[in-house]
Amino acid sequence: MTVFNHIGDFKTVKIFDISQEILSCKVFPGDPGPRVNRLSAIEEGALCNVSEFSMCAHNGTHIDAPSHFIKDGKTVDELHLNVFVGDCFVVHHEGNVTAEDARETLRKAEKAGASERILIAGKATVTAEAARVFAESGIKLIGNESQTVGPENAPMEVHLILLGAGIVLLEGAVLKDVPEGKYFLSAAPLNFAGFEGSPCRAYLIEM
Repeated sequence: MTVFNHIGDFKTVKIFDISQEILSCKVFPGDPGPRVNRLSAIEEGALCNVSEFSMCAHNGTHIDAPSHFIKDGKTVDELHLNVFVGDCFVVHHEGNVTAEDARETLRKAEKAGASERILIAGKATVTAEAARVFAESGIKLIGNESQTVGPENAPMEVHLILLGAGIVLLEGAVLKDVPEGKYFLSAAPLNFAGFEGSPCRAYLIEM
């Protein structure tokens, strides 16, 4: 967590960094992990330090665009930034998220005035039944701490339901130290033309 002092009006704003560090991040089973190549180093006599890296678009904290599972679905560069930036609601949950859990989460989020973006903290798995509730609600984004929103051994159905409804996924968020409640989310992806996913530097500002 970072605390930012806004000098202009003497307010103290809490900023929660909810992104994994890239080089040590979690990797979905079967995906390639991040790799680094140091092209030049000052300590070796070079004029400057220069690095290159490669990684899967779904390593660490990342977003899934609809085209990840939906043919002709929107790609990262086709998504408006207002999907990733705005009020959101963080809810804590352990285990499977049922349809009733989803409805209760939406009730809490609506009451808090942050029903367009939902982040689920904890070791939670969104079930297909819950995904249908979220899909029918018209939310813009749903996220969680796991590297996939649905069951790790069978993520396709949940992805098809959510991405098919145009809901963007924020996966691999670090939420364990974030209390339940309303926040301002910024989780903009890199502007990759034609990509189905992208890493992002996600953070929450306490409202």
